[in-house]
Amino acid sequence: MNVNGRQLLYLAFTLLTMVAGYLYLRYAYRVTDEMPFAQEVVLIVLGTIITVLITALLLNKQTAVEIEKEQNIKFLDLKARTYEHLLNLLEGMSQLETFTQRQLTDLKFMTHRLAIVSSPEVLEEYQRFLKVVSEISADMSFADDQHPLHSALSRLSLTLRADLIGRDQGQGRLSAREVARVILSNSDLSHKLGRKV
Repeated sequence: MNVNGRQLLYLAFTLLTMVAGYLYLRYAYRVTDEMPFAQEVVLIVLGTIITVLITALLLNKQTAVEIEKEQNIKFLDLKARTYEHLLNLLEGMSQLETFTQRQLTDLKFMTHRLAIVSSPEVLEEYQRFLKVVSEISADMSFADDQHPLHSALSRLSLTLRADLIGRDQGQGRLSAREVARVILSNSDLSHKLGRKV
């Protein structure tokens, strides 16, 4: 039985208990007028049953919320590890004089890993990134084509960042456009430093 079904069941039990309790209380008032404390005992029992049902409903809801929170944390962790693996793969390829066809295949296979955890925007940007990589890697090297690679990687990094922390979160006092400008300027700076070395 799913969570909503349980909630409806608890609600029905609560309603049934209240109606039955009310009817019984009316009956107890009439029948047990002479008995001392009869009405008080009925009220105590009725209050206890309703309290138990409401507590069970609240605990069930709290458990569902905690399970959902734990799933979201694990999914975010998987997403972060996948993105980190992608960036490590790209960093390793960019440090080689020449890379192999297997490394290019690994890069293309990342599409399937990304499809599991990424937003559609990340997948679209990654396809654009792969197109740039395929255009500049004809010689199995990134050595002469660092600028297009860094530019495409900067756009991909922005999309990965937005997917991880949300489009409007994590920027502090900077707007999304300013964050993009900083990341792109860092990319241009690293490209210029790479040429000097």
